[in-house]
This record gives sequence, C-alpha cells and structure tokens, in this order.
Amino acid sequence: MKKNEQQPLRLESLTDAHRMFGLQLPKHPLISLIHGAHTPLADQMLPGPHVLAYYKIAYKAKLGGKLKYGQGYYDFDEGGLLFAAPGQIIGGNDHEGAVCSQYTLLIHPDFFLGYALAKKIKQYGFFSYSTNETLHLSEEEKNTILSIFSFMETELNGRIDDFSQDVMISQIELLLNYANRFHKRQFLTRKAASAGVLQKMEEILEAYFNEEESLRQGIPTVAFLAEKLNLTPNYLSDMLRTLTGQSAQQHIHDRLIEKAKEKLSTTDLSVSEIAYALGFEYPQSFSTLFKSKTKLSPLEFRKSFSGN
Repeated sequence: MKKNEQQPLRLESLTDAHRMFGLQLPKHPLISLIHGAHTPLADQMLPGPHVLAYYKIAYKAKLGGKLKYGQGYYDFDEGGLLFAAPGQIIGGNDHEGAVCSQYTLLIHPDFFLGYALAKKIKQYGFFSYSTNETLHLSEEEKNTILSIFSFMETELNGRIDDFSQDVMISQIELLLNYANRFHKRQFLTRKAASAGVLQKMEEILEAYFNEEESLRQGIPTVAFLAEKLNLTPNYLSDMLRTLTGQSAQQHIHDRLIEKAKEKLSTTDLSVSEIAYALGFEYPQSFSTLFKSKTKLSPLEFRKSFSGN
C-alpha cells in the first residue's frame, strides 16, 4: 500500500500516545501535559497520520514559518496554539507536525465526566479548525497561555488529592476562555483580509444563483462555501459572526431572500417555480424561510411590491 493510502493510526488512549512517542506512561490515565523543553514532541515522529481519541492542545513557539490565512495573511511570529478533538485525523503530510511543541496537553473526554465542561467544550469551534487557521499569539498572549500551562504542570506533578481534578478542570476552562478571546482578537486584527473573504463569498453565492447551480445542486451549504474559500466551516462561521454578527448560514439565507425578492418582483414565475430555482426541495420550506425573514409570505410580498 502506498504511503498516501495507508490507514490512519488510531491512538485510543493517552497511554498509546505516550508509547508511540517513546515517553514514560502518563501519571494520570485521562490527562497528560508534555513539556517539550524536557521531551521534544512533534507529530512527524509518528509513522503517519493518526486519529485521536482525546483532546489535544499544543503550543508551538514557532510555527514552521509564517502560516497563511486565506491566500497569505498572518498575525504574529510568536508561535501559537493548535487544537484537535477526538475523532480528528492529524499528522502525516500536515506541516503542523514539522515543529516540536513546547507544551502538549492531552485530555481524554472521560476526564470531563460530571463537569459542565463535558458539554461546553464541544461548543468551542476552534477544535475543528485546520492548521492554517492556527491561533497566532502576541507576546502578551503567549505569556498568558504559558503561565496557565506552567500552573498545570506544577499541579499535575504534585500530590493528587480530592481537589486535583477540580483545579485542573478550572485551568482547562481558563485556557479555553482565553483561546476564545484571542481568536476573536485574531478575527478583528485580520479584518482587512476577512473583508476580502467576505467579498469573495458574496461573489461565489452570486455566481451560484446566476448560473443556476441551485437548480442542479440545491441550496448552497456552509461546507460548500468553506471549501471554495479554503477554510473550515466552523472557522468561516466564527469569523463572519465576529465581523458581521451573522453566521455563514445566515449569510446564505440573506442572499436567498434577496434573490427571491428579485424573482418575485421582476418575473411571473410562481412561488413553487421560484422555490425550485433557488434550490428548495419543497416550496413550503421556501415560504416559511421567506416569511421568517420578511414577515410577509412570497405572495404577500409580490402583491405589496406591485401595489395591487
């Protein structure tokens, strides 16, 4: 089997991960913090791509050069954070593994059982961002993150007691909250580049409807737009929500309504014909969306527009 056809290696536990990297077994079976200053750790040390059964948060002091955003935008050279969730494939040809992590935090989902974070952690979209959507950190942000990792390291190397898990949960949540804040900052500092992405997205949607792709392929999806923009769906929606207050799905719906208004006011097509032309499988779904956005049914809008 060719290298690019090999099945990803499955790392079912933190113990598996430690063994693959040639490390001592973790002190705790559900959480481990590896300090790269003591143990250099890079995903390229594994024989190929691998599937995680745990959460991974890695801080890299250098990111192997200036990572691109879209077609070439980046923030800082101070390094950054990379996130991965259970079930994701990482490593292999991904250049993220070319640089050793200064800190790598591995957390099995079972560590969160009984805590609100078990549910909340799934709401952090950056766990499904791709490598070229890394969180770049400023010097001040880097120091904040490193201080949290340092505290975690001290806690995990100390004596485990009845409060150890509570303390670590609070530190993980603190780390994630800071990451969320810094991602929002990153979207804003990339505003010029993001505006270019927004413009390109509008052009893609315009072409999609004008060329009647909706009639052939249905309503455009967030995944379709993200692929065209070379972004992950979560990153695209998070970026748009920060900059415009709307998700990618809401942008799609707004463009659908604009096109619907255009067809209702300039053609004699029936509501069903317009619905099918815009990619709806059922006219009722189109009418429901239209009324939710305009407070009028398609026929009511046509009547009010014509003045009859």
